[in-house]
Amino acid sequence: MKKPTFLTYEKPLLTCMVQADNPERIKELVNLSLPIGAEAFGMQFCRMKSEYRTEEVYRELFEYASPYPIYVTNYRDRGSNEGKSDDILASELLTLAECGATLCDVMADFFAPEEGEFTMDRDAVSKQMELIDQLHKRGAEVIMSSHVLKFTPAERVLEIAREHQRRGADICKIVTDAADAREEIENLRIIDLLKEKLDIPFLFLCAGECRILRRLGGALGNCMSLCVYEHDALSTKSQPILSDMRAVRDLI
Repeated sequence: MKKPTFLTYEKPLLTCMVQADNPERIKELVNLSLPIGAEAFGMQFCRMKSEYRTEEVYRELFEYASPYPIYVTNYRDRGSNEGKSDDILASELLTLAECGATLCDVMADFFAPEEGEFTMDRDAVSKQMELIDQLHKRGAEVIMSSHVLKFTPAERVLEIAREHQRRGADICKIVTDAADAREEIENLRIIDLLKEKLDIPFLFLCAGECRILRRLGGALGNCMSLCVYEHDALSTKSQPILSDMRAVRDLI
């Protein structure tokens, strides 16, 4: 059977984020999402209660969502990750890769936390590159993320993206912000710049009130669209509803 991947696709993948604090809710969201067009799933394990953070549960969930590709995150200081060191988070990412995760999220400030999730600390970058290498050896793809969460000029976005690429990431993920229409239009221009200048797939998103990029990003160059089946207590409210995103993508 062909191995799942986030790197080859005819259309940007509709990736349904199934955030929950227990595995049964994740299974429920998978079941609800498949009939309406989910093509991949995102599982944010920092949301899951500690008692479920076991290899047995990971393997069970990945098998349950098979053969669809699975994107996993293990962000710091959220949910069951409160107080954990980056070394522990990295070790848990390796475990997720060993259990069958398709795509692992490596924060671009791993081992040297900085505002905007991007560091140029030499030792931290070296450790990130070693982590990426170890994830690849376990058969996983890697997305490097920087949640900048503020409006960022095009030149700086491209600089961050190229550094993600240099460190060995398979996909670059950058989340900025837009406070008004002018900044939103600039973000739309930036996504075209990334398409022209970057050699790896990317996911360029915008937080804040201006959310056109989250809906049209796939049509403009993003490799996937992050969406949700419904907005519940743990879902990310800025992520659009899966059924809406399927209509937007397929009609465009």
